Amino acid sequence: MDLVPALEEPLKQPLKSVLGPATAKVMAEHLGLHSVGDLLHHYPRRYEERGQLTHLADLPMDEHVTVVAMVADARLHTFASSKAPRGKGQRLEVTITDGSGRLQLVFFGNGVHKPHKELLPGTRAMFAGKVSVFNRRLQLAHPAYELLRGDDPAESVESWAGALIPLYPATAKLESWKIGKAVQTVLSSAQEALDPLPPTLRDGRGLLPLPEALLKIHRPHTKADIAAARDRLKWDEAFVLQVALARRRHADAQLPAVSRKPSPDGLLTAFDDRLPFTLTDGQQKVSKEIFDDLATEHPMHRLLQGEVGSGKTMVALRAMLAVVDAGGQAAMLAPTEVLAQQHHRSITEMMGELAEGGMLGGADHATKVVLLTGSMGTAARRQAMLDLVTGDAGIVIGTHALIEDKVQFHDLGLVVVDEQHRFGVEQRDALRGKGKQPPHLLVMTATPIPRTVAMTVFGDLETSVLDQLPAGRSPIATHVVPAADKPHFLARAWERVREEVGNGHQAYVVCPRIGDEEDDPKKAKKSAEDEAEKRPPLAVLDMADHLAKGPLSGLRVEVLHGRMHPDDKDAVMRRFAAGDTDVLVATTVIEVGVNVPNATAMVIMDADRFGVSQLHQLRGRVGRGSAPGLCLLVSEMPEASAARQRLTAVASTLDGFELSRIDLEQRREGDVLGQAQSGARSSLRVLAVIEDEEIIAEAREEATALVAKDPELTDLPGLRTALDALLDEEREQYLEKG
Repeated sequence: MDLVPALEEPLKQPLKSVLGPATAKVMAEHLGLHSVGDLLHHYPRRYEERGQLTHLADLPMDEHVTVVAMVADARLHTFASSKAPRGKGQRLEVTITDGSGRLQLVFFGNGVHKPHKELLPGTRAMFAGKVSVFNRRLQLAHPAYELLRGDDPAESVESWAGALIPLYPATAKLESWKIGKAVQTVLSSAQEALDPLPPTLRDGRGLLPLPEALLKIHRPHTKADIAAARDRLKWDEAFVLQVALARRRHADAQLPAVSRKPSPDGLLTAFDDRLPFTLTDGQQKVSKEIFDDLATEHPMHRLLQGEVGSGKTMVALRAMLAVVDAGGQAAMLAPTEVLAQQHHRSITEMMGELAEGGMLGGADHATKVVLLTGSMGTAARRQAMLDLVTGDAGIVIGTHALIEDKVQFHDLGLVVVDEQHRFGVEQRDALRGKGKQPPHLLVMTATPIPRTVAMTVFGDLETSVLDQLPAGRSPIATHVVPAADKPHFLARAWERVREEVGNGHQAYVVCPRIGDEEDDPKKAKKSAEDEAEKRPPLAVLDMADHLAKGPLSGLRVEVLHGRMHPDDKDAVMRRFAAGDTDVLVATTVIEVGVNVPNATAMVIMDADRFGVSQLHQLRGRVGRGSAPGLCLLVSEMPEASAARQRLTAVASTLDGFELSRIDLEQRREGDVLGQAQSGARSSLRVLAVIEDEEIIAEAREEATALVAKDPELTDLPGLRTALDALLDEEREQYLEKG
């Protein structure tokens, strides 16, 4: 075994000892690459065949692109300039082509001399720069370039980069071909790469050995080389991640927990008897899965995902009551104070006298339900903490304040986390540490997650899905309002809001920003898609003012946003819930958990600035009562744009799982997985969560079997090394999140 460290050395070598210090510094700062191994795992984003330009119609604005093309013509212009010596300035304009389109390059001032001599018509080269628009034409200003000389055999394209030229994710400070040259320098070290896959798995699936896969992904001769290399590297990513998750599940299964079985005619039975409706089949099935887990002697780790309004809170509350019945306490953790207060209100209402333990009028089986948030007064907070430590309170609902060291429980048996993507794993663990033994854990999310993403992101949790809506929930009609093409549609939208209010209902208007922030031009996202992008997104404060004075004058309009004082936010929500406000103009603070059954209409301004899943979440705030819901997606984007197609997709289906799939296909996975707050996901380089569903499912099976047999991975030094690297990255991510 002494050989292992020696074998690891070449890949662990710092880049600064192999490449120039300046290049190594840029790689570390801009690309997060520190060692030879990091650079070998920085895979090409795509490959150019010689002479194939990124189709010019596809060139993305404001992004750094690398193109391979031939110079069609070059013209040197001289013009009068006060800044240039002798009063004459020079501008070199070069047109390049790939046979399918043309692109203009422009060089100014002292920068024209070298390209003027080198970029002659017929010359082939790689060009890299930032795409901009000048005189309505796409151009690259002062691009960096690398000539591809076909005449000199030593410098031919074949020897320089093989028949396929790899294009790497690059930065303004470091062009793709410089990364390619750096890779060439370290490529021989790939031979020393320790293989994380067990030989039986690799051979059984006909996968390349790791050194060969690294060689073929960086220096392929054919497209088949690339495909074989990617197949192999996808397995690495899927398998190492699934082994990490399987080990976490295995370790959790070894922990002891107190079995919590509800007493036959205790609090849970009394609560069920009070319910004015019967539970859906889905709620009963999921409740059974949860009660079975609670009855075991190791901690439950379950993810409960369900559509907005599918009754997750009801299922979670019954689980909490079962634990209280069994002598334990239950804590529900919410991401915001507004939501914690709302859960507290709705749970005490649902329980009635069962929530009045120790009080006159409380029922026999009753318990206390307390609220604990950061902004509570000292006396109320002290009383809540006392109720927890003595065990008088069976249920506590709170925010991060619950995780603080000072908060102690009498016997914490169950932790329910609402809206998981807002909590990191380490926060879950901090709360779990408050039990005498690890408490059971139930995580709820209203963001529907495709099965493979659940396996990748929440792979340490078992999953339950609530997919039917309770009786009495109304359908929601969704329409796109093209404000730029058809302004009268927007006028009609405000009329519809007036009609809803006239019928005794209420409405939300959602805007992307608050409006009192300093306008930061850097933050204004620019896109060539439409002039609409030039203006900053619509703001709550401006919109509320405009509506109150104009289209909705005479109605009671209020605002709600995240920077208001918690007491003010709560007061606004209370007035809206009580029906004292007609229209609430808000940011996405209403996305989660605001429950006002009388609200039937929602108008989302600049809807193209929200993600698909977020629009679906927002829409779920209306139609919560018996009257049908209406959601209007207002956008100034042209009909042909990708943004409008996203909105059309949202309008066409109410199936959150279908939408989350569309969302994933349209955005880079990183965005979606990034919300899961764990570094492991950011390490996915070639694995695509939707397309590679089968690989992930198979890798999970293989990993589970391997860990069951050999949890310490004694015979697989390569896998241990890969896991250490993955977990280091994960820890680093946590530290960055602070």
